[in-house]
Amino acid sequence: MAEASRPLLGTIRAVTHCVPDLSVIRTAYTEVLGYRVVEEGHVPAPVAASWSAPAMAGRAYMTLAPACGTPSFLRFVESKAAAGYQALTSHGWNATEILVQQVDKLAEKLENSPFFRIIGPPKSLQRFPMIRAMQVLGPAGECLYFTQVGDGSGLDLAQAKGFVGHVFIVVAGGPDLPAMFNAYASFGNDIDPPVSTKVQVISWANGLSPETEHAHGLIKLPLGTLIELDAYPDVTRPRPRPEGELPPGMAMVSFAVDDPALLENAATLPALLPGGGAATCCRGAAGEWIELIGPV
Repeated sequence: MAEASRPLLGTIRAVTHCVPDLSVIRTAYTEVLGYRVVEEGHVPAPVAASWSAPAMAGRAYMTLAPACGTPSFLRFVESKAAAGYQALTSHGWNATEILVQQVDKLAEKLENSPFFRIIGPPKSLQRFPMIRAMQVLGPAGECLYFTQVGDGSGLDLAQAKGFVGHVFIVVAGGPDLPAMFNAYASFGNDIDPPVSTKVQVISWANGLSPETEHAHGLIKLPLGTLIELDAYPDVTRPRPRPEGELPPGMAMVSFAVDDPALLENAATLPALLPGGGAATCCRGAAGEWIELIGPV
């Protein structure tokens, strides 16, 4: 059980991707996935400083929300360094998992889209056949998992509230799984200890046999949402990052928190996410940027 003496990491408020071209993202996510633009502008210098990424000041950004209205956002920031990004091959945040109502129908839609490439077609999970998922690369090389959660799994997972719903799992990968879990040890969230299974998209991205097993475990968040931490193979490396910038690709995940002690000396976000709030940043053991956002 979660320990009351430690603060809890809350729900996923946003996933931030650094991408080379916001206009392509806008078209792909609004016209194909049904997301809508809720904010756009340029990153204020105080926010870039709160990210420990001062070079991001002045960069164009765009925040998208699912059509269903769930307040879990996708935030994209323009970065020319993100050109050529390849998900699942370097350490840090690597996959954004989004709930959907009918994954097979979404697959049919994506097959005719120039923006998305299916790298793992819809498939039912072996242990939980009522959960069906596919893996996709987006227009900037970002990895998206689309997951349909059916009834009867016995798992406390969120449900899609629209054809394409909100982010409910974020995935980070790195070479030292115990160290990755230890980075979150100050929080009292329940965990599911690591197990090893075949994760074919990781093997595919790194030129390994599809029979290769990879260890992964979970950190449980409120409302049926999760962090997944994956042990990455030896062929992967730390993600190259220009000085003063966020990492290319899937760069940062923002989590809600309620404990004021976590937000000491935090900057106030000038409406860079709907609802605002005070925010502070830290990094996990795999180099993943973690943003903690308190209530307004």
